[in-house]
Amino acid sequence: MDPILNVRDLGKTYSSAGSSLTVLEKINFSVEAGSTLSIVGPSGSGKTTLLGLCAGLDRSSNGSVELNNIRLDDLSENERAVVRNRYVGFIFQNFQLLLTLNALENVMVPMELQGVKNARSRSKELLEKVGLGDRMHHYPAQLSGGEQQRVSLARAFSNNPKILFADEPTGNLDAETSDKVIKLLFDLNKEAGTTLIIVTHNSELADATQRIIRLKGGNMISDERKN
Repeated sequence: MDPILNVRDLGKTYSSAGSSLTVLEKINFSVEAGSTLSIVGPSGSGKTTLLGLCAGLDRSSNGSVELNNIRLDDLSENERAVVRNRYVGFIFQNFQLLLTLNALENVMVPMELQGVKNARSRSKELLEKVGLGDRMHHYPAQLSGGEQQRVSLARAFSNNPKILFADEPTGNLDAETSDKVIKLLFDLNKEAGTTLIIVTHNSELADATQRIIRLKGGNMISDERKN
């Protein structure tokens, strides 16, 4: 099976006020479709930058990223947005829900962008799956942190992504709520057969994935696969 993600000699350098800061240097790895991977490392090691480059949210300084056999480096910002809408799901630490939309409407957004016909019924089904069938018409401000993250889980899977990127998905949650969100994330992912890539400080979450890549100072220092 072809890898869904190919990262080759990837680097990112930021320039400002005449000085430059290299955040990532010569990162190489491939990810098989349907597998689960976590990216771990201390703050400032380049984890979130790497996630953004892999997802096409940002452009690399050198090297290349291929997502679903599409070379992202060759694309314009608009073309990368089309690839993201079609193939990618996101879960963020701070939920990134639209405050003026209720839970159901938030889940419907990615599908409406794609013109999916049954967006409302599919959104209801996903909210039922994450245990929020009775909270569909609540707005983010009326939901707890755990409930908001469950809405964002439902939204992430709504457009049947081929690959899902999660940036510290349990970072703003207490331990008990984290455990519930982790279980939901892996259950939904297994059912959908999605490739899952997680940036996390949570060692239990990292241990739940099939593979762990460790970064330090912008370099990849280990790539551990489990049997």
